[in-house]
Amino acid sequence: MTAVTHPRLAPQRGSVAGTWWSRAFVRAVEEAAFSVEDLRLGRSLARAGAVGSITVDSGSVVAAVDDRDDTFTVTVSVPVLDERGRAALAEVVASEAGRVAALMSGDLPHSLVEAAEESGVELLPYGAELGAACGCDAWLDPCPHALAVLTQVGWLVKADPFVLLLLRGLGRDDLLARVHALTSSAGGSTADDDPAYAVAEEAAARAQRLLAAIDEPGEDLGRWL
Repeated sequence: MTAVTHPRLAPQRGSVAGTWWSRAFVRAVEEAAFSVEDLRLGRSLARAGAVGSITVDSGSVVAAVDDRDDTFTVTVSVPVLDERGRAALAEVVASEAGRVAALMSGDLPHSLVEAAEESGVELLPYGAELGAACGCDAWLDPCPHALAVLTQVGWLVKADPFVLLLLRGLGRDDLLARVHALTSSAGGSTADDDPAYAVAEEAAARAQRLLAAIDEPGEDLGRWL
């Protein structure tokens, strides 16, 4: 599985609108915070563009955070799905036409998450699952620097749900390969046969434009959301 590094995000003005799944991720971050003040400081650092490039891998996120005259390295951990969970999630995605196309278009269908939960797979994390380590001297976990990183991860998850899947240990290529194998062995259609696939490719391009817009200083994200 290959880690994905996202470039430093530019400072943001105002709040960043979210999707239902990114709001769920934000709630988990709020649950993990020890105080409203810590959360406020973390969000302030995130919006100020103090977080460096973010490397997302299976079960982990690594980023540096600038705070005054110091830079601290933050590592965030998220529990990954075991092999049974990864297989079950792939089966859920393959079981309904259009789910691959939806993911590729930057959408995470609520029905997909519900079906995964019925299969025993918790895709969206909760507060206690978000672990963090930071080079600062704060005794809290997560500290404001970690909360800044988690806030920006929420922005990435909003733009591309595959970021969430990679955090849970199932990267995009792995998932698509598993779905292809399932649909091929069942004699069903593959993602390329899905009539919504062409639309999904355009929507996937839109998600990439959104990520680029996040990286532009002073860009009004509202027109992309």
